[in-house]
Amino acid sequence: MSDRLFKDRRDAGRALVGPLEQYRGREDVIVLGLPRGGVPVAYEVAVGLGVPLDVFLVRKLGLPGHRELAMGAIASGGVAVTNDHVIRGTGVPAEVVRRVADEEGRELLRRERAYRGDTPMAEVTGRVVIVVDDGLATGASMRAAIEALRNLGPAWIVAAVPAAPRSTCQELRREADEVVCATTPAPFFAVGQSYWDFRQTSDAEVRELLADARRRQSVQRPSEVSLIRSAALPVSDGVPADDALDRLVGGARFVLIGEASHGTHEFYAARAELTRRLIERKGFCAVAAEADWPDAYRVNRYVRGRGADPTAEAALRGFTRFPAWLWRNADVLDFVAWLREHNDRAGDERAMVGFYGLDLYSLHASIEAVISYLATVDPAAAARARERYACFDHGDAREYGYTAAFGAGASCERQVVEQLVDLRRHALEYARRDGMIAEDELFYAEQNARLVHDAERYYRAMFGARTSSWNLRDRHMADTLTALADHLTRQRGAPAKIVVWAHNSHLGDARATELAARGELNVGQLVREQYPGDSRLIGFTTYTGTVTAADDWGAPADRKQVRPALPGSVEELFHEVGQKEFLLTLGASSSAAEALRSARIERAIGVIYRPRTERQSHYFRVRLADQFDAVIHIDETRALEPLERTARWESGELPEAYPAEV
Repeated sequence: MSDRLFKDRRDAGRALVGPLEQYRGREDVIVLGLPRGGVPVAYEVAVGLGVPLDVFLVRKLGLPGHRELAMGAIASGGVAVTNDHVIRGTGVPAEVVRRVADEEGRELLRRERAYRGDTPMAEVTGRVVIVVDDGLATGASMRAAIEALRNLGPAWIVAAVPAAPRSTCQELRREADEVVCATTPAPFFAVGQSYWDFRQTSDAEVRELLADARRRQSVQRPSEVSLIRSAALPVSDGVPADDALDRLVGGARFVLIGEASHGTHEFYAARAELTRRLIERKGFCAVAAEADWPDAYRVNRYVRGRGADPTAEAALRGFTRFPAWLWRNADVLDFVAWLREHNDRAGDERAMVGFYGLDLYSLHASIEAVISYLATVDPAAAARARERYACFDHGDAREYGYTAAFGAGASCERQVVEQLVDLRRHALEYARRDGMIAEDELFYAEQNARLVHDAERYYRAMFGARTSSWNLRDRHMADTLTALADHLTRQRGAPAKIVVWAHNSHLGDARATELAARGELNVGQLVREQYPGDSRLIGFTTYTGTVTAADDWGAPADRKQVRPALPGSVEELFHEVGQKEFLLTLGASSSAAEALRSARIERAIGVIYRPRTERQSHYFRVRLADQFDAVIHIDETRALEPLERTARWESGELPEAYPAEV
C-alpha cells in the first residue's frame, strides 16, 4: 500500500507483521527497536513473529555549534563509527571528538540502564536482525543504526518501518540487506502525519514493553530443533529404509536427487544406492545426469553392451573436460559397473536401464557426433553438416561466444538452426534403418544437434546477463529430460520413469530460493511445473568435513576442509539436532515442514570452494520446505575420490583458523 493512517504505533507494528511473515518463529531472528518511538512498533512485530525483542540505541556525535552535522555515532554493544569526511573537512580536533563521544556515551549508558537494567544486550552475531523504527524522514537514524550493527556481525539486516518516503526506502536498500516500508505516502511531509495518535513514547513504556516481550518468550513453544528431531527418519549411509523410500516416491515418474557439493563421497554413494533401489523396486529405466550428452552416451552404450569399451573405467574416459572428477570418481565407477551387470541380467534390450547426460557444454564433441552419425547413414547430409558447422572452427566455445556476443566475429545461429531442421526433416527415413538401435542412434544424433543449437545461444549469452545464460542452461537440461522421457516412453510402450542426478541448486525448486528474485529458474522448478504431482525433489546437506574442489575454474582438484556451517543456516540447524544423519520428508502434514518454511541460508559448493569468502560465495537464501520434497542430512562427510588421485589431492589441505574471514 502507498498510504494508510495508523491508529497508533502499536497498530503500525501489527501492519508490519504480514510483510515480515517469512521470519515467523525462527530461532535465528531478533527484532531491535530504535528508542523510543520505534519500540512500540517493534514490540508488535516481535510478538506477531514470535521472536525476541531488544532495543538498539544510537547516539549521534554532533559537531559543536552545528549539532545537526554528525561527526559519527556510538551505539549499543560498544560500537563507535566516525564520519572522517566531516571531521577532516571541519578540522575539529581529536580531543573535541573524544569529549563529545564521552558525553554521548554516558547518555547512551544511562538510557540502556533505564530500559534494560542490568540485562546485557542480546547477541546479534550471525543472526537475522530486524531493525524497527516508527517511520523515516531522511533515514539518518536508521542508516546510523545499520552502520553500527554491521560491526557486530549479523548475518542479515532488515530495516522495517510503517511509513517513509519512497525515495528514502530506495536509498536505504544500499545499506540494509532488505527494506520493508509498509506505506510510502506521497507527498510525504512528516512521520507523524501517518498516525492518529503520535504522542511521545515514555521511558516507562519502553521498559514495560521489553519486560512483557521477555515474559512472552519465556513461555516455551516447541523449538525448531525439537520439531525436526521428532520428524527425523533414520538412514544408513544416507539411505532410508525401503518402506520410507516407497512412501516418499509413491508413483512419481521423476525423482530428482541433488547434492550440496560436486565433490562429496556420501552424496554420490547414497544417491547411487537410492537409484539402485528405484531401478529394482520401482521400475525406473534411466539415469539423467548433469553431464555432457556425448560423454554420458558413451557410458550408456557400455551399460547396454553396445560400446567398444571393455570396462566401466574405460567407458568413463570420455569425461576429460574440467572438472573430470565429477564423473570420473570411485562412486560413479561402482555404479556404472553395477548397471552393466544389471542390464546383462535383464537380457531384453527394452528392459535395460540407460545412462544419459543433460548438460550443454560439449559444443565441439556434439558437432563431431552429428557429423559421425550422418556419415554412416547419409554421407551427403554429413557434408552439409560439416560445411555448416565450419562456422565454429576458429577457437573454443568460449572464444566463439565472446566474439559473437560483442560483434567481433560472425554468429553461427543460422547454420545451427538449418542443421537441426535438416536432421529432423530426414529423421523418419533414418529411423527405419535398423530397429531400436537405429532409433536410439538417431535420437542421440538429434539431441547432439539440438545441444549445438542451445550451446551456441548459451555461449553468446555468457557474456551478457548471468540470468540469461543460467536460464538457457537449465531450460536445455529440462527440455532434454522431456525429450528423453518421450523417447523412452515410445520405445517401452509405458511411461518412462527417470532418476535425475544434479546439484541442489539445479534440482531444488528455484521459486523457493533467492534465485527467483534474480529472475532465475531451474530444472526442479520446470519439472514440477511440467509434471505436477509426478516428481520428487530430494536434496542433501552437510555441516562439515572434506570436499574435492578446486580453487579456480580449470585448477587441479584439491581435498579441502569444509568449514562448519554458518549461524542461521539450514546446515547449522540440522547439526543442532544432534544426529549423525537423518531424512526429513517435507510434505504438508510434516511438523518439520512448518519449521523449515521460513527463509534461511543454505550452503552450495560447486566445483570451486572458496572458504575465505564463505558467505558471499557459497550461501543463498531458501525456504527449504518449498525447495525440496525431502532432504537427507549427513552431519560430517568426506571428499569424493577421483579416479586420478594426485599427490596434491592425497596430501589434502591443512585445517585453517576459523573464522578468519567470511
